[in-house]
Order: sequence, then structure tokens, then C-alpha cells
Amino acid sequence: MPLGTLDRSPPPFFKQGPSALSKLMVFSALALFLMVADTRFRITQPLRAAVGTVLFPLQWAIMRPVLALRQGGEYFEALRDAQVLEAAARKKLAQQSLRANQVEQLELENDRLRKLLALRDRITTPGQAAEVLYDAADPYTRKVIIDKGLAQGIVEGSPVIDESGVLGQVTRVHPLISEVTLITDRDHAIPVLNARTGARSVAYGDPGGSHAGALELRFMAGNADVQAGDLLTTSGVDGIYPAGLPVAKVDKVERRADSAFARIYCTPQAAVDGARHVMVIKPIGAQIPARPAEAPAVVPKGAKK
Repeated sequence: MPLGTLDRSPPPFFKQGPSALSKLMVFSALALFLMVADTRFRITQPLRAAVGTVLFPLQWAIMRPVLALRQGGEYFEALRDAQVLEAAARKKLAQQSLRANQVEQLELENDRLRKLLALRDRITTPGQAAEVLYDAADPYTRKVIIDKGLAQGIVEGSPVIDESGVLGQVTRVHPLISEVTLITDRDHAIPVLNARTGARSVAYGDPGGSHAGALELRFMAGNADVQAGDLLTTSGVDGIYPAGLPVAKVDKVERRADSAFARIYCTPQAAVDGARHVMVIKPIGAQIPARPAEAPAVVPKGAKK
């Protein structure tokens, strides 16, 4: 066979067609075109809706066991939480019932003792509700403004409490509003009584430093019987706060060998940072009978003046 008659073209098996780079560019351009067209004209939205509709029964059937297991786990977890809360509520109810019985017994004994000793009844302090409007503008003090003033009978020095304890004291009264200095203010001091030991002391505001928003019992001896968790209430000896109102709870006691006094930090019981509705009560000094005037001295007859 002559050499010129041979077919020199590659067999079909070895034909490569367009190069790989050309294919990559073409398909990339096509994919980009389809994405832009789908974003712009939403051409695949009907197809997606049709596929989703067809596959929904299958998806629903597959998800049933998963949802059943999840709901079962949530049910048992909720059941366990409910049992824990019920146990805690029963325990708290039992404690409150015991405390209520003790309070009734103490009130009965107190009434008998007062009748026996012919003492006057406990002072009942009137008060009126108020709402906190806003915080004072001074950033170096801890004060709030309430919506009651002279027109509502608010007087300067009135104690202010919330549902948890003592919040502060009215320090300035305007016709329609009043300024309340919180117990955590650095210039505020309140006589307190340790409910566990009966020891009296004075709690000062400590708004700065490492114990911001706390109270501090100052000038307490290093060996004073004060423990973390002690409840501090108003002592009632200042003529302003009624006795027995919760003030703070001892949070930390630092006793140093190089100091004769202990550093005692307390956490306020009232919501000093988020109080909304408060009660303004009149100072107990306004309800105590005034001290009788001293009678003039009688000079005996014949004595030299």
C-alpha cells in the first residue's frame, strides 16, 4: 500500500475535543449566567416549588422519628424540672408555714408582754406609693427622682422602701417630685441591727471601688461576731426608719492582722439599681410624742438667788 494513502488522523477513541480550560471557562460562564438570571428573574422558583412539593411527604416522613425523639426528650426534661420545682415549692411552703406559726406565737407573746408591762402599742407607720421617674443627673451620687412631692404630703427625711427592703431616704422635696438618696450613696448612713446577734452598727454607702453598689459596716472590731449571710435590719433608734425593715445581707468579712477594724461588705436587699415602684413612709420621729418641756427650777424661800 502506498504511503500516501494511509489515514493519519487519530482514531475516535483518542479524540480529545475542546481543551479542559475551554470547558472550564464555558461552564463557569454558564453557571454565572444562570445564577444572575435566577437572582434577577427567578427562573428556577417554579422548579424549586415543584421539587419542594414533591419531596415534602418524604421529608415529613423522615422527620417524624427525629421530632418524636426530640419531643420525648423535652417532655422528660420538663417533667424532671417540674418535679424539682414542686419539691422546692413544697419545702418553701413548709418553711413558710412553720415561720407563720412562729410569727403568730411571737405576736401573741409580744401582745401579752406589752399588756403585762403596760407598754404602748407598736407604732403603725402610714405611707403612700410612688413611682421612680429617673435617676439623678449627678454621676457621683446614687439618687433617684420619684413622682410625689409637697403636694402629696411628702416631707424631707421620709424613708423609702420597696418590696424587698429599705431603698433610701428623701433628701429634697419639690412641689411635685422628690429626690431620694439611695442607701448605697457614699454620703448615706443608716443604723442597722444584726438579726442574728442583736448587735447594733451603722451601714455606710460604698458606691465606688471594688464593691460598687454595696454597703459597708465601718468601725466594727476585728473580732466582732459578724458572719457572711447575716441579715441586717433597721434598728429604729434613729427616729427615722421603723425597726425591723430589711436593709442588707452580709456578703464578705475581711479581718486583717494589721488593722483593729474588720472590713465588712453587705449587699442591699432592695433593688437599688432597678426599683420602679416604691413606698414612702413618714419618719417615726413625727409619730412619737414630743418631749415635755422642763419645768422651771423652784427656788426655796429664803435661799439666795
